[in-house]
Amino acid sequence: MPKLVETIKVDDEQAYFLKFHQARLERSCSALDWNCKYDLFKLISPPDKSLYRCRFVYDEKGFEIEYIPYKMKKIQTLQSIEVDDLDYALKYADRSALEELSLEKKDADDVLIIKDGFVTDTSIANIAFFDGENWLTPRHPLLEGTSRARYLSKHKLKLADISLQNAKKYEKFALMNAMIGFVEIQDGIIL
Repeated sequence: MPKLVETIKVDDEQAYFLKFHQARLERSCSALDWNCKYDLFKLISPPDKSLYRCRFVYDEKGFEIEYIPYKMKKIQTLQSIEVDDLDYALKYADRSALEELSLEKKDADDVLIIKDGFVTDTSIANIAFFDGENWLTPRHPLLEGTSRARYLSKHKLKLADISLQNAKKYEKFALMNAMIGFVEIQDGIIL
């Protein structure tokens, strides 16, 4: 049985955006026909005022919670890599396939995963590109992240099919995940 994970930002004794994490958790349990009910609003209890990456790891039989001190990783360069057989539609606790891809980043800070000719995500975040007027995010990401869902619901992002050639033409890109929110990369490079 696979284990799934929700990665939740916890800072100053507050857990952020639990509504979006709870919704994804419920969709994931439904997709796997798991008969379990976990209420993140009741289960997440920040230990102190520090910034943590809360990992809520679960399966149908139970869960565990850990709070890991967090430090943001700087990303400016992305190495594109074509991977057509990767499935990460659910947020699996086992990230070995993504970690294996990260080994191919060469001198870049992270990988930009291309699937069936189109941009999906990096190994740690969803991505968006600025076309001069709008922020565009891949229509078919590897994982529908909670920050991506939040920005789509606010109409800050539009869905688009983005090829690697087009991705290299945009003036800037942004990375987004539960820990960093939406971080614009002004002078980023895609290899």
